[in-house]
Amino acid sequence: MKVAHYEKIEATGVDTEGAVGCRLRCLIGQADGAPHFTMRLFEVVSGGQTPKHRHAHEHEVFVLEGIGSVLEGGREHPLRAGTCVFVAPGELHQFRNLGVGPLKFLCLIPHAASEVPGTCSTDCGCG
Repeated sequence: MKVAHYEKIEATGVDTEGAVGCRLRCLIGQADGAPHFTMRLFEVVSGGQTPKHRHAHEHEVFVLEGIGSVLEGGREHPLRAGTCVFVAPGELHQFRNLGVGPLKFLCLIPHAASEVPGTCSTDCGCG
């Protein structure tokens, strides 16, 4: 079992092209003995964004704090605390912080995604 406060887990910058002011923490993953999924916490500064990208795996997102939007292809959807998002495999997407404070969200991905080159999980340094 792993029990830890998220602030005790190192945050690393997302340096993928197109990312601005984005950091992530790998909260739970393979290194912790989780057999199927990785749970990540993204923190995006005001005016920041994740890279615009697509990948072969799904992921699930839950917004904890802040105001923003998620781009689905050419359409934007508003985000606020409590919003959940399902990103299907192959969907072009991007998360943007439109508020004055940080945008924080949980993102869950299957471990198999960390083995696929060019996916967010490998590009964002959390596989």
